Amino acid sequence: MLAGLLLSGVLAGCAGPQVTGTAMPAPGAAPSTGSTPQSAPQSPPPAQTPAATGSSCAAAVSAMDVRAQVAQLVVPGVDAGNPAAVTNLVRTTQIGGIFIGGNKTTLLQNGALTAVQQAAKIPVSVAVDEEGGRVQRVDELDGSLPSARELAATKSPDEVRALGEQRGKQLRARGVTVDYAPDADVSDEPDDAVIGDRSYSPDPAKVREYAMAFAQGLRAGGIQPVLKHFPGHGRGSGDSHRGTVTTPPLDQLEQTDLLPYRDLAEYGRVAVMVGHLDVPGLTDGVPASLSPAAYRLLRGEFRFTGPVITDDLGGMKAITDQYPLPEAVLKALQAGADAALFSSGNGDVPAVLDRLTQAVGSGELPAAQVAASAGRVLAGKGVCTM
Repeated sequence: MLAGLLLSGVLAGCAGPQVTGTAMPAPGAAPSTGSTPQSAPQSPPPAQTPAATGSSCAAAVSAMDVRAQVAQLVVPGVDAGNPAAVTNLVRTTQIGGIFIGGNKTTLLQNGALTAVQQAAKIPVSVAVDEEGGRVQRVDELDGSLPSARELAATKSPDEVRALGEQRGKQLRARGVTVDYAPDADVSDEPDDAVIGDRSYSPDPAKVREYAMAFAQGLRAGGIQPVLKHFPGHGRGSGDSHRGTVTTPPLDQLEQTDLLPYRDLAEYGRVAVMVGHLDVPGLTDGVPASLSPAAYRLLRGEFRFTGPVITDDLGGMKAITDQYPLPEAVLKALQAGADAALFSSGNGDVPAVLDRLTQAVGSGELPAAQVAASAGRVLAGKGVCTM
């Protein structure tokens, strides 16, 4: 039986403040922090077997049945105030990751995540969207971070890198493995707009410099950073929580919004989140998160080989107004996502897994594509090597 560790986890550093790989250290290897977080849990030891650890991802994936493979590709949001329910969800579904949104922190205190990891045959990725400013999850526990815009206005890239490392260590000590940050959107919107002060700057070069610094700091602290929201939400027409969002045409995005995603290898190991953005000349009426053209752009022209996750497919009307959740998840994976992030309710996860398993069996979702994505997820968790 396969066992090991992390992805992207992958959900929701979503496009609005409401919600919102990489080989990462094993859960038992959390870096020490400069100061001890309140009620910081002891991270659980990794559940590994010699046959899985260090093996090729192709071999690791081939040892899993179809349902186990597709389970690794979903990242539901969970109720951080009910650790027992989260543990039961992981035990019964063996999902690849969970997302902790909102302001509840019970799951991040007193070792609550230890039980969650012990319920997993392959340790789950644990994601938050800790950007700073309006989008924070551990500020009441470990102190507040300024917004991206304030950081870029008041601190050097080196100082932001140090802050990212400090926050990464604090998150890791609590059992978190993934942060849906930094926001790589380019925006001059007012501070309180949907992106607004979540953007470092209207200057794409400055966005790139500061996003890279924060990402490198997170990684040094033991956390997988996730750049968002590809291909660029900073000049979108609105909030995808409320409905369809249209960006400027692709040729305009290429001059500004897409520049922070050039030469992604220079960031080091990161993941990328794709937003629910209709891009004229690229997606043509389809949200980028469900558009094969958007993933081809990221994998092709931008030569990105790491894990790719969607924005929230379950809590944003840009998606939910058009598709039931299981179909939205299927369409995202068919389009090219490695992992699907979604707000979840009772019964959602089993229904999604049922639909994905059926789709692989019928050929709607190619088995080879599922295996490739599962391999990237497992590699991100440190279970195997690509």
